[in-house]
Amino acid sequence: MSTIDVIHADEAPSAKAPAHRSVIFRTRGRGHGEVFRLMSPGDLGEQLKPFVFLDSFGGVMSEFAAAGGMHPHSGIGTVTVFTRGDVHFDDPDAGQGYIGYGGVEWMRAGGGVWHGKELSSGRSERIHGFQLWLALPAELELSDVQSQYIEAADMHQVGPAYVIVGSHGGATSPVKAPAGVNYLLVTLAPGQRWNYAPPVGHTVGWLALSKGSLIGPAAASNGELLVFAKSDGVIALQAGPDGATFVLGSAIPHPHDLHLGYYSVHATADGLATGERNIQVLREQLFALGDRQRESGSTPIYRG
Repeated sequence: MSTIDVIHADEAPSAKAPAHRSVIFRTRGRGHGEVFRLMSPGDLGEQLKPFVFLDSFGGVMSEFAAAGGMHPHSGIGTVTVFTRGDVHFDDPDAGQGYIGYGGVEWMRAGGGVWHGKELSSGRSERIHGFQLWLALPAELELSDVQSQYIEAADMHQVGPAYVIVGSHGGATSPVKAPAGVNYLLVTLAPGQRWNYAPPVGHTVGWLALSKGSLIGPAAASNGELLVFAKSDGVIALQAGPDGATFVLGSAIPHPHDLHLGYYSVHATADGLATGERNIQVLREQLFALGDRQRESGSTPIYRG
């Protein structure tokens, strides 16, 4: 089998190109079945902030929808992507559609929101995906709530990578996430080489493998999360004989200490206190409304 090489023009090596980044840590997280916590604010999230939480989840979407419940967040943005299968969204503001590979659900919790049942079963029985939390900068930690559901057809693809958050290869994601963060969803063919040159200042870098394997210096197997050394170097990857599907994040380091609540992560202690007060007010309003489930089975997020 021949090796496929993909190097974009803005990523081409030169005599002055920075060295490739080495892998300094790897983990399979903790969990069971097809649900694993790969990163939390109290462990890797402290080292990789603004990336503070990552779950890898898989299974039957109807079972997830039945088991899940409404819960609150504040101070963070959540990014949900799917590597296999799809889900249905039904929102009074955003309309209806399907999110599968290349699409995304983005929510900026800001000053407080309740959610957890806004996605329902799509056209596939089984799904796999990742939910990522981003710590918001101090100026946005109590901002208004934003919610976006974007189908794959409306996202940008550069080579093997969908640009989920940020900018890459001349394309900018429609997701209204804070500046200084890139998040890509990538599938490489068997043996394919791919170099990712992060923007200047993106010294935080990691990837999590959903399917297949990687070989070479950044070798990884399905289910692993790799952390790269903090540098300005290129992340050089090669898929194994079965190909590779993964998410990859890079960012300018988050400059604030993390202030943690049960469902909240804030840049300041005052922001956390305010966010948690807001959540309690929203809880009383939400429960007073009763059943808000739509005919499709989804329940829209509640922002007050």
